[in-house]
Amino acid sequence: MTHISRKDFLKHTLLFAGYLAAVPALAQAGKTKKSLLLRSSWQVENIGDIGHTPGVLALIEKYLPHVQVRLWPDSVKSGVEEMLLARFPSLKIIKSAEDKQQALRECDFFLHGSGPSLVGRKELKLWKEERNAPYGIYGITFPGNYGFQAQDENYNPLDVELFNAAAFTWFRDSVSLRFAKKIGIKCPLMGFCPDGAFAVDVRNDQAADAFLKSHALETGKFVCVIPQLRFSPWWEIPSKQLPVNEEKRAWNEKMKEHDNRPIRDAIIEVVRQTDLKVLIVPENETQIRIGKEMLYDPLPEDVKSRIIWRDKYWLTDEAVSTYARSAGLFGLEMHSPIMCIALGVPAIVCRFTEQTSKGFMWDDIGLGEWLFDMDTPADVNRIVPAVLDMLKNPEASKAKVNTALKLVRKYQKDTMKILGQCMDNQLKK
Repeated sequence: MTHISRKDFLKHTLLFAGYLAAVPALAQAGKTKKSLLLRSSWQVENIGDIGHTPGVLALIEKYLPHVQVRLWPDSVKSGVEEMLLARFPSLKIIKSAEDKQQALRECDFFLHGSGPSLVGRKELKLWKEERNAPYGIYGITFPGNYGFQAQDENYNPLDVELFNAAAFTWFRDSVSLRFAKKIGIKCPLMGFCPDGAFAVDVRNDQAADAFLKSHALETGKFVCVIPQLRFSPWWEIPSKQLPVNEEKRAWNEKMKEHDNRPIRDAIIEVVRQTDLKVLIVPENETQIRIGKEMLYDPLPEDVKSRIIWRDKYWLTDEAVSTYARSAGLFGLEMHSPIMCIALGVPAIVCRFTEQTSKGFMWDDIGLGEWLFDMDTPADVNRIVPAVLDMLKNPEASKAKVNTALKLVRKYQKDTMKILGQCMDNQLKK
């Protein structure tokens, strides 16, 4: 899969800037409270999916303080609701059918939050038909979730209809943007927007510090690592009550050593060539088992003394507090690296096609040197040297992170400005 060219991406950025120049200053608007319906919070078994919501909420709080938010979640169980309300005490969370109907009547704008696809298309369609008020899509992959199928064989025609009628449609990676243009999506304002999780600022320092102390992990003296299979085996989580997908399970078994061995090799070299310890952590609940099987258990005995395998799942706030104390992160996931970059912590992303095109956002924000395709042998061969270079040269790595973060923050500011103007003007496209 080829991502959008830098020339085309720069052209889009300039067009985006041109639109912003025509947007009046928000200081003149928003004297009365406005209400926004945020469709987000897709699942609680993945700290990245959890992270989308507090990230977007933090951006709205920062740039649109006059806006009241009602959250329409799939799930905020397992402590997620408490985490959100501790950080955003005025947040209203929709829990009942009555709450939903009230939100559909009263809210001024519908915002579909970041996610792996247009997850909330059903609710967005309901808003469009019943409320007939403006809405926007904030940083998704499209089509997303295409698994074994080719990208151009697996998009929902309803998505095209919803994109075209939106006030804005922003994709979190340039491959999605290019694909949207290829199939003829004509949203008046369509472009790139970093994943909402880049703004996550929920913290649980107490839990993080207690865990680190119990394992003799010192700030700046350890690196975090995340394993993964081609498809997350959600059927292993009892609460999801899913049947085993035999096709995906078989593919996972075939590819698991191919994908995780380079990560394991990097762990070995980090231990042997630096004074850092290694903390194996999960981004989703299934990776607790995967981390032990694929990363910890096969390690040489002389290396294991400096390895800690986290054997319990955690929430986004504790993860963020832990990443903030680390020297960096590498592995086969996306959103933990996002949280690290947001904290100024260097992070390497290793991707494969089954994860959709989301990984290309690393290239889009200027971190292409830290993006590796597990199906490209030349990329795989560069993983260990890249990890060592990132960790052995912290000043250069931090500088690279800061440059990327500066670009991310500019997009955050610009997109929030447009969201505010759409709400103030009640744009109907």
